[in-house]
Amino acid sequence: MSKPVVVRFAPSPTGRTHLGSGRTALYNYLYARQTGGRFILRIEDTDQKRYVPGAEQELIDSLHWLGIQWDEGPDVGGPNGPYYQTQRREIYQQHARWLVEHGHAYACFCTSERLEKVRQEQIKNKQNPRYDGTCRRLDPATAEQRVAAGERHVIRFKIPPEGAITVRDQLRGDIRVENSSLDDMILVKSDGLALYHLAAIVDDHLMGVTHVIRGSEWLSTFPLHGHILQAFGWERPVFIHLSIFLKPSGKGKMSKRDTAEAMKDGHSIFITDLSQLGYLPEAAVNWTALMGWSYDDHTEFFTMNDLLEKFSLEKLNPAPAAINFTKLDHFNGLHIRNLAIEDLARRIRPFLEQAGYRVDDSILLRAVPLIRERLVTLDEAPRWIGFLFQDEVFPASEDLIGSKMTAQDSANAARRALVVLQSLPELTLQTAEPLMRQLAEELGLQAGQLFGILRVAVTGQKVSPPLFESMEIIGKEKVLKRVERAIKLLVDSNR
Repeated sequence: MSKPVVVRFAPSPTGRTHLGSGRTALYNYLYARQTGGRFILRIEDTDQKRYVPGAEQELIDSLHWLGIQWDEGPDVGGPNGPYYQTQRREIYQQHARWLVEHGHAYACFCTSERLEKVRQEQIKNKQNPRYDGTCRRLDPATAEQRVAAGERHVIRFKIPPEGAITVRDQLRGDIRVENSSLDDMILVKSDGLALYHLAAIVDDHLMGVTHVIRGSEWLSTFPLHGHILQAFGWERPVFIHLSIFLKPSGKGKMSKRDTAEAMKDGHSIFITDLSQLGYLPEAAVNWTALMGWSYDDHTEFFTMNDLLEKFSLEKLNPAPAAINFTKLDHFNGLHIRNLAIEDLARRIRPFLEQAGYRVDDSILLRAVPLIRERLVTLDEAPRWIGFLFQDEVFPASEDLIGSKMTAQDSANAARRALVVLQSLPELTLQTAEPLMRQLAEELGLQAGQLFGILRVAVTGQKVSPPLFESMEIIGKEKVLKRVERAIKLLVDSNR
């Protein structure tokens, strides 16, 4: 922990930014900050067929929303640029040529049609599909002449024919793989762009990366990466492959396609969606950090500062982690209640405006304490307090009828309440509630019966923040008008 590290997050702009990417970036960021090291953002954009316009900006926006910053990257620059793989083509080609010249790679001229024919034949013979080594057996001088003549080709890595390689993952220990089970994978495509297997290894070395913290989807090609590092004679960085995310059911890996199902319940695996659904970045960070890491067996509430102090690679867990949206809701509630009133009001305001309300900040600041303990997500705020920003409310007449009461009984109770409220010099919690409780007793009603009628009359809804605090914020004049309108609705409904 005392030695500064260099880590990187290297996503492909091929789709939306999801929780898996957010967690990988978060762990890299935390480890870099803990050691006083550097965190590099690198864009692995060589797969141009799958490139999605706007994906890179969404990625940057998502990470910034989470509170993650980087020391080097395409938007901030740095000494190791460029930070786009497509702009580093010559660097990869130079290293690919070195591998060919030193017998670790070779040019392959096989067409896609031939490769597919070989693949189908292997499947028919119940063999593991792999490259059959046709161009590996070419005389190097002949291959060089064909390349010089401009013949279309790719560059493949030459896996040693015998023996085995051992690669070490810090979470899983040594992983030994027989070379005979590995394929001669493509390093450079026919268009001259390098694949991840070469580009990432070269970039990590040239940028001085000491720790590679990445997704477990790279475990299958980890032995190949070990071979490439060995061929170059480079020191291996520390590799950590993080656990996979499972669906909430625990059955099967969570994928981007599963988010449509999650959205039905107001959830998503995409980070920008979480913001729009009313989740706090603090809660998303807390929740995501604990899917694959724990501090102890009981501490669950973490701010970013807490994580910067307590996160450690040693406590990462390679076991698959099921996505639990109920826990996200739990953490969101905790972090909402951890915010200062002014901060929470600022974050709620856009949701009220989006719902069509003209927000008075003085009213909002008074309303936030009434709902802070009740909110799970910020987008619930309009449903709770929208009535405070309306001139009128429009309750359904049937909702105004008190529990176990008739419309006429309810109208009579509301009239008596109106008289009491009119007599108050000032409508506050302290002046109104005791008198309303006293009135309920005089009318032979439970307090809840009378309060229920008034709640719907004043707020337009059956569920609201505390009634008398809400009435105090609305103000006496508006409250009286709303109660009068409710009485008329009850009378009309009884005719």
